[in-house]
Amino acid sequence: MALIEMKNVKKQYASGDDVVEALRGVEISIEAGEFITIMGQSGSGKSTLLSVLGGMNHPTSGEVEMAGVPLYQLPGEKLADFRAQNLGFVFQSFHLISYLTAIENVMLPLAIVKMSTAAKKGAARSALERVGLGGKLDRLPNQLSGGEQERVAIARAIVNNPHILLADEPTGNLDSKTSEEVMALFRELNDAGQTVVMVTHNPDNGRYSDRTITLKDGTVT
Repeated sequence: MALIEMKNVKKQYASGDDVVEALRGVEISIEAGEFITIMGQSGSGKSTLLSVLGGMNHPTSGEVEMAGVPLYQLPGEKLADFRAQNLGFVFQSFHLISYLTAIENVMLPLAIVKMSTAAKKGAARSALERVGLGGKLDRLPNQLSGGEQERVAIARAIVNNPHILLADEPTGNLDSKTSEEVMALFRELNDAGQTVVMVTHNPDNGRYSDRTITLKDGTVT
C-alpha cells in the first residue's frame, strides 16, 4: 500500500460570485521513501495541493490517506496530533523566530512532546548536525546566511523524525549555488530514508527527485 494516496481530490474557493477550482480531481500515489517534486506554473494549484496533503486545508471532496489513515475523517485535535507526529514542513520564507537561537528554533516542534528539556536539546542538536550546522547552535537567524536559515528550517522540520517531509518552494529565496546545496541536502535526507514531497517552480530541482508530478490548471498532466 502506498504511503500517501490522494483520490479524486477537488478544492474550490469562492471568489466574489465566482467559484475557483484550485484542484480538479487530483489522483496521486506516493510510496514510502520516494522523493517527489510537484511542478507547475503559478496558479496551477501546487501550494493548494501541498496544504491539502499536509492536513492543513480540507478538500471540497475526495480522500487523502496517509499510512492508511483517512486524514480528513480525523476530528480537529486528532488531525493536529497526526500532523505533529508524522509530518515536517519547510517553507520558502523559513518562518524562523528572530529572537530565538538556531537550537531554540529547532526545539519548537518538541514543545508539545513529553520529554525532558535536555532530551529536546539533544534532538535539536542532532538535527542541526545532520544539516551541517552543528557549530552554529547559538546563532540568531540574522547572524546566519539565507542558506543557513533554510537549513535551520529543515532541521526544525526533521527534529521529530517525521515520516513525510513537505517542502513548499524551499529554494525560492536562495541564489543558484545555495539552492543546489539545499537540494543536495534534501537528497541526502531522502537517501537516508526520508520521504520528501516538494513543490517547486525550478525545473533544475527536479533532477534531485525520483519523480516529478506536473500540475496544470488544478489537474495532474
